[in-house]
Amino acid sequence: MVKRTATARNAGGKVAVERTNRDVRTLITQIAAGEIMLPEIQRGYVWKASQVARLIESLYRGYPAGSLLFWKTGQPAETRGAAIGVPQALPSVMPLYLLDGQQRLTSLFRVLTDHPEAQVVFNIETETFQNQSAATRRNKKWIKVYDAVGPESDMFMIHGELKDAGLAIPDPEIGRRLSALQKITQRDFHMEVLHDFEYEEVADIFVRVNSGGRALKTTDLALATLSARTPGFLGQLEAESTRWAERGFGALDVNFLIKALTLSLSTTSTRSASVAKLTAASKEMVESGWGRVQRGLSHVVPLLTERLLIPTTAVVPSLAALHPLIFYYGQRPESTEVTDEVENGLLYWFLAATARNRYGGASDTALAQDIRTLDVENPVAALLSNLGIREGGISVTGNDLAGRNHQSPYLMFCYLAAAHAGATDWWDGGPISGGVDPSGKPQYSLVHPAAKLRSVGKNYSSTEINELANIVFVSEQTAKNIIGSHSPAAYLPNVSASDRSAHAIPSEPALLEPEEYPSFLAARRTLLAQRITNLLDQFRPAFLGRDVAANEPRESRSFQFTGYVGAGRSVLVAEAEANGRSWVGWLAPSDFEAALDAAATGLASDVPVGDETAPLRVDDENSVTFGLGPFTIRGSLDQWRTTVKDAFEGAQPLADCPEPNDDHWPAEPEEFLLSEIGVQNLA
Repeated sequence: MVKRTATARNAGGKVAVERTNRDVRTLITQIAAGEIMLPEIQRGYVWKASQVARLIESLYRGYPAGSLLFWKTGQPAETRGAAIGVPQALPSVMPLYLLDGQQRLTSLFRVLTDHPEAQVVFNIETETFQNQSAATRRNKKWIKVYDAVGPESDMFMIHGELKDAGLAIPDPEIGRRLSALQKITQRDFHMEVLHDFEYEEVADIFVRVNSGGRALKTTDLALATLSARTPGFLGQLEAESTRWAERGFGALDVNFLIKALTLSLSTTSTRSASVAKLTAASKEMVESGWGRVQRGLSHVVPLLTERLLIPTTAVVPSLAALHPLIFYYGQRPESTEVTDEVENGLLYWFLAATARNRYGGASDTALAQDIRTLDVENPVAALLSNLGIREGGISVTGNDLAGRNHQSPYLMFCYLAAAHAGATDWWDGGPISGGVDPSGKPQYSLVHPAAKLRSVGKNYSSTEINELANIVFVSEQTAKNIIGSHSPAAYLPNVSASDRSAHAIPSEPALLEPEEYPSFLAARRTLLAQRITNLLDQFRPAFLGRDVAANEPRESRSFQFTGYVGAGRSVLVAEAEANGRSWVGWLAPSDFEAALDAAATGLASDVPVGDETAPLRVDDENSVTFGLGPFTIRGSLDQWRTTVKDAFEGAQPLADCPEPNDDHWPAEPEEFLLSEIGVQNLA
């Protein structure tokens, strides 16, 4: 249903802004018919299932759902596909281009067309909404929203089934709530339609409007400007990203490419990743910079795959470390050769930068420093100097691996050590690079299975069980059919001695028994550290000696999360040590997960920690920081979610939970990287 309300005219009397209302069902029909399209300047669909459920709940309760902004023009505009799961029809009229409201309309389309990732359900008794789960499928009090509002909905049958579900509400109230649910599709959205604005002006409006809502990333703002200036440029970026995704490097997405392009346009004296440089550049400068990015990528990706044996970007902890390499190779003319000494040195720097978490903190500052360094006569020495490596290279010891888990940057090094040793999968005998999960990450298992370790009464902690030194890179088939819940003493005799050695598994039989697990960890840390150091030495520049400062005493600090469960209650406990002091804080997992959901939309939160609150913030690069006790902990959103999940996988009894002393920390908090959680970190 369409309701015309008002129009606004410009100084010449021409209609500039049309204001109108349309209900949800009409809008969904127009999307399917191609009468509502996404202009190229739009970002991708990013809403989580919890956000979709909250939108449906707002419509159900009659809350304001915000307005929509469209652009109408007589000239065809570059568009991008909507994430609705089905192709849009070719429009029979000039479409409306959606400038503000994509997340809401896409979510509604998905719910009302039964999209598999938008299975929102409604509890008739509590009037709550959430995404479908195994529990809600079994509970007759939960109704799938699509079943109630879809074209084949049978409310009489639904009402009858609910009457037999033992509800604590009377029959008339069931009918009222079902009626309110059905009326979701009749809810109106207020619309404003811009008429006959120029594309660049529309792009400027898009930036202004969206900057006031869910925070746009700087790359989104740059894309809007570039798309207005050079229609079709986003398509070039997406084509380049697809090219590398087909080779396993899917993380080289549009955002990564925009960052690389921004760096390529920076001048020698003031190189930084400022989007202002990109938006102020001429069309010719952008085209030239884009050529340099493509040239750099065409050199760097083969280097990673052929020299380092990195099969996928999922192995690389920080993609920021690729930018200096891309910049270096992209700036050089195609005919210029890079000597083996320089190439090895650049790869050595990449490995060292990864080991030392060069871009784990304020990455833009470090990146700008490293890009500037590439102008000097000996860029390898200068890059290593930025890492503090001036006289002597780096080596890895068993202590460096102690306490680390799969989120540590050293996971990449353990994988590379196995790959360079020719390690194979124990199920099919193929190289370990052939075993990747759906996300592209290498598959791995635990040498000593968690179930077996927990069965021997030694009270091994989750941190110990999931330590990096207990990880082996084998396929899911190996994990299920060979390892299972068996002790390595039972299954490893069937693996050849040479392949056990390639995977750096200790040969002493006693270490394969669960009772000797701590000794196994110590022995395997030593073996892995030796392999990693040997790998680094393959690329070590000739001008470096040994790291003379490697064994100097450094100050110890640590942090870890542990889950405790009991009596229907869950507690996430944070424990920190710094400067000889200890700190313990309690968090409610539901509060923390809600804050992470908000961070996924670009919103900051204050999370209760005992009687205090701690700030959780998100920056332009989706890096989330959380202030706890002596530390400001930084990590990606995925790392945070994985950390919480891991903490409760081996949950401890609530009775063993340490008492909090979560008073305000007296000193200035220090940065602590989430990849170091559970590690005795030497500052």
